[in-house]
Amino acid sequence: MAATTDAPKSLEDLKGVDVDGVLRGKFMSKEKFLSAASSDGFGFCSVIFGWDIHDTVYSRELLISNKSNGYRDILASIDLSTYRRIPWENNVPFFLVSFLDPDTKEPLIVDPRGLMRITTERASEIGRQCFAGIEYEYFNFKETPQSLAQKKFTNLQPLTPGMHGYSLLRTQLNNDYFRDLFDESAKFGVAIEGHHTETGPGVYETALAYTSALRMADNGILFKYLAKSIGMQQGIIPSFMAKPWGNLPGCSGHIHVSLRDSSDRNIFAVSDSELSGGRADAAYDDTKFMSSEGESFLAGVLEGIADIMPLLVPTINGYKRLVGGEAFWAPNAITYGYDSRAASIRIISPPSVPPSATRLEVRVPGADMNPFFALSAIFLLGLRGIEKKLKLDTPPISHFSPEDRLSGKARMLLDCLESLLTKAGGVDSIAREKGMLGDVFVEHFGGTREHEVRLWNEAVTNWEVERYIELA
Repeated sequence: MAATTDAPKSLEDLKGVDVDGVLRGKFMSKEKFLSAASSDGFGFCSVIFGWDIHDTVYSRELLISNKSNGYRDILASIDLSTYRRIPWENNVPFFLVSFLDPDTKEPLIVDPRGLMRITTERASEIGRQCFAGIEYEYFNFKETPQSLAQKKFTNLQPLTPGMHGYSLLRTQLNNDYFRDLFDESAKFGVAIEGHHTETGPGVYETALAYTSALRMADNGILFKYLAKSIGMQQGIIPSFMAKPWGNLPGCSGHIHVSLRDSSDRNIFAVSDSELSGGRADAAYDDTKFMSSEGESFLAGVLEGIADIMPLLVPTINGYKRLVGGEAFWAPNAITYGYDSRAASIRIISPPSVPPSATRLEVRVPGADMNPFFALSAIFLLGLRGIEKKLKLDTPPISHFSPEDRLSGKARMLLDCLESLLTKAGGVDSIAREKGMLGDVFVEHFGGTREHEVRLWNEAVTNWEVERYIELA
């Protein structure tokens, strides 16, 4: 990228995150910024939690932001630890904000950063720190916002043709864009561990470097912002939609998680003395190189994953990615297994990695997830499993037959958002429990997803017109 000049001295860029994971913010004068930074924050219209990804007000009144309270201001608290400069935007200073209740000054649980803070605080209460990594797959198109609208989002031109996963040839095409994603991320404070082409026309995969969970969620949102910003400069649109095309693999947002103690030790790891043969009291061979606490964390995720699915897969489109099978490696059952990419939860432990790298990879989310909500839900389930000392009640299973599905050996995940909302919002849902998400979050977030379902149910698709308009 071209070198940038010194940043304007009069502007600060402040951004928060809405329910859909979209950055919302404003530029602020230096004087106003200093005033807000030295107090509880500044007023920010609560409508960002009352409208959808296209700024349409939600179908029903929600608890945090609604007509009855006039979409009153909430407090935007500037997180000074997130300071960085935007290298592709004249080096303007950049900060993330978290949103607080204006009366209590407590974090809003429906604010993505607020929920993540609440989650990490719950972990710290039992002496644990949450760590995570995210891998994004995303299509890239030779398009602009204007051309997308003119083409009515059809017949889009992929950045490169063909299925070229891990290709060293395709990286040479659009080389400036490919390298800028990596280099500008480093300047922007979003560390990348790996970056390569993935299977599909114009598809990349970017693995963000492992770090603390709040920082990882920040980095996940900021990487999307960076990719879209750099892409716009070069006539490229990166898409993090979960399933843009029916006949091609979808875009995953795989999440890696682990816990550490106050001495920075990975508590999922077995002791040195157990490395030769594994833990004697392990539930199954697949978990013998995980600690008993790691097993309980895994059991907690398995027990509750069906109740928090809308947080892992928040869009109508996301469920079309979860087709199962080896073709797309998008699992749609409650399964786990050692180093298995066909399972919903992949155990990564010795002997494939050192004990310090022991972790779980949750492979259900797509690239369209909100990383704050997805990470929070996973960690809250895992912490619940540890606190309840849950045991694994099903054996590992990666591949399953139709008979396994019919018999119940393979427990399937519900395959549409509407059905999952009924389960997740039910009175007995694990999501509603104290120490989990609670009623306020479930009601508010559930209302936003009901809005998505209503809009989908009212839509008339091209498929319907092509199928019925002449012959029905």
